[in-house]
Amino acid sequence: MYSGQHAETRGPSFLRTLARILTMIALVVALSWGLRTFVFQAYEIPSGSMEETIMTGDMVFSEKVTYYFNEPEPGDIVTFQDPEIPSRILIKRIIATGGQTVDLVDGQVVVDGVPLYEPYTDGKPSYPLTPAYGTAISYPFKVPEGKLWVMGDNRTNSQDSRYFGPIDEDTVTGRAVLIYWPISNIGLLTPA
Repeated sequence: MYSGQHAETRGPSFLRTLARILTMIALVVALSWGLRTFVFQAYEIPSGSMEETIMTGDMVFSEKVTYYFNEPEPGDIVTFQDPEIPSRILIKRIIATGGQTVDLVDGQVVVDGVPLYEPYTDGKPSYPLTPAYGTAISYPFKVPEGKLWVMGDNRTNSQDSRYFGPIDEDTVTGRAVLIYWPISNIGLLTPA
């Protein structure tokens, strides 16, 4: 009789424990999804288009909260959907926003008639690229409202707005704020 009572209490206790574990797992999954969807996301940098600012293989956090309250600004480093392959995420620096005019003059980027000071390019020239098929870009180029002109810091090794044209603001997935791996490259990414 004693062993039967023990078995009865053991069954419901096991089910309660299992229910708690499953509830905790569901909570962790929901919290992770919520943070990734609305707050921040981690990305691994696959190419050298942002070198020396961000190196190939660096892991960065891109936060999403800033753009709930503010518009993207020139100098921000942003992650966004690739205009050619929307499932792929790219990372570049905003050079100009809607209404501004971009020109490339003798390897220098000029926005609204003012040459940009761009120490993050390490002096690499910014020349026009052959645009993607079906894309027409001529300079000076006025960025349409609701669009952003983005360029990689490694100007001689970056397919950016010079190639695919300005991007839609609503394709921006976040503002890159931190390199968190490898340890030797840890640091904040501050706008220019």
